[in-house]
Amino acid sequence: MDYELLRKKMVQEQLIARGIKDERVLKAFYKVERHKFIPEELWVSAYADFPVPIGEGQTISQPYIVALMTECLKLTGKEKVLEIGTGSGYQAAILAELTKEVYGIERFEKLAKKAGQILSELGYKNIKLKTDDGTLGWQEFAPFDRIIVTAAGPSIPLPLTEQLNDNGKLILPLGESFSQVLTVVEKSKGKLNSIDVCGCVFVPLVGKHGWREENA
Repeated sequence: MDYELLRKKMVQEQLIARGIKDERVLKAFYKVERHKFIPEELWVSAYADFPVPIGEGQTISQPYIVALMTECLKLTGKEKVLEIGTGSGYQAAILAELTKEVYGIERFEKLAKKAGQILSELGYKNIKLKTDDGTLGWQEFAPFDRIIVTAAGPSIPLPLTEQLNDNGKLILPLGESFSQVLTVVEKSKGKLNSIDVCGCVFVPLVGKHGWREENA
């Protein structure tokens, strides 16, 4: 299977055709080998226009949503980014191509270890991962210029807003279990301003400042 050709087709038909314009973002999607971040038996679906299961009830989001969230962060290459819900590690790899430092938190240890192994094998040295409750953020390395949350919560976790730099951006899906709105939150002089992007469906954000395990 020609994965390079499938990647090019993915970028052209799923990203560019839907309005993704940031050339740096598109270049990252051309480069990062998405199939390496999912189970080998599912490689045939790696570049398809839908989420793919990665174990532990989690998924790797469809390429367009990953690209849209990334583009909304407006990365210049100098930022320190916190990622909540590292999952397969694919989003972290995309971010690592576009910015200075990436700090990823994944609540499932098995997924975090697998993602770390893949990212290491691919040569990424600007990504640090840990297994923890992502809704608590990562105080040790705060503040962050950008925060991306790849699971849906009922509200914005307070620790994340506190760990966001002034003039920083946070993107996350907000809403109920099966219907959310992708939301960009901008922080200016300590105040938060929210902008709705589009409807979406993500796995639930479980943690102290998210959904309880039994309600997820």
